[in-house]
Order: sequence, then C-alpha cells, then structure tokens
Amino acid sequence: QVQLVESGGGLVQAGGSLRLSCAASGRADSSYAMAWFRQAPGKEREFVAAISWRGGGTFYADSVKGRFTISRDNAKKTAYLQMNSLKPEDTALYYCAAGALPGPGARYDYWGQGTQVTVSS
Repeated sequence: QVQLVESGGGLVQAGGSLRLSCAASGRADSSYAMAWFRQAPGKEREFVAAISWRGGGTFYADSVKGRFTISRDNAKKTAYLQMNSLKPEDTALYYCAAGALPGPGARYDYWGQGTQVTVSS
C-alpha cells in the first residue's frame, strides 16, 4: 500500500500563487508516476497534471498550461504542483494520485485525501 498526503492548499487572491505538496509513504518508491486532479463543487473530478517517475515526461490540462508546473523529488518521495496566476475557476479540492504510467487517461491506484484551494476574485 502507498499512502499519499497532500498539503499546501489555502485561500489566495486571483493572480497569486500556491505550491502543493504530495508526500508518499508506506510501500512508496520512486517508480510511480504521480498526478494531480481537482474537483470543484458540483463538477466531476478532472485531470490537472502528471509526471513520469523519472520526471522526464510531464502532462498538463489545457486549462493550466503555462500557469502550473508539476515536479517531483524522488529522494523525498514528494511531488509538487506549483500554481501561478491563479484564477477563481481554479478553486477546487486538489488530489494527488500515484500509478504505473502518467497521463490524463492513465489508471491511478492510490489517492490522497485532498487539499482545498480557494481563489478569491
């Protein structure tokens, strides 16, 4: 089993920045692809970004390209999501996930509990 714990969420004004972290533990090792998803109230969960286990491959939703950056530190078993130029429509519960392969359509076997991001206008 792999446990994922997100942190770094909060309230920020539009145009501001936040950095989310996802710490892995349990049977976690660096061979998992990591991803971020988000779910806004009344909407379905959507893919945000993913990164391969070596960090060489990254994937982004069109809505966040150029504003968000996913990265990872395998020595710390932690993935990050740097979010810049935040918009009110980025408000959501952000989830970290781990799986064998990266990408918006990939299967993710492990999920965190989520961290809330609220962007005020």
